[in-house]
Amino acid sequence: MTIQQAQKEVDQWINTTGVRYFNELTNTAILMEEVGEVARIMARKYGEQSFKKSDEEVNLADEMADVLFVLICLANQTGIDLTEALEKNMIKKNIRDADRHKNNEKLK
Repeated sequence: MTIQQAQKEVDQWINTTGVRYFNELTNTAILMEEVGEVARIMARKYGEQSFKKSDEEVNLADEMADVLFVLICLANQTGIDLTEALEKNMIKKNIRDADRHKNNEKLK
């Protein structure tokens, strides 16, 4: 699935099954909530925190997909083509960071 296809599929789902988009502020809050769920898993799986019994069945991939879904909703609502935005962002990073990371002593 391409990013463009994902934006279309999410839009179709929202306008049929989901009835309508939540407003942008609500979706921003939901995005933060979903990112928090990813952070919780990361802290327990890769950090020092331990899992609680209720956390043992968590699925990192599914939580990341939730983040992507809500981000796509916000892009659709605000008229952003995520394919174009990512392409432009990669150009920016390639120019701005061409030598930055190679010259970072902390990364060696």
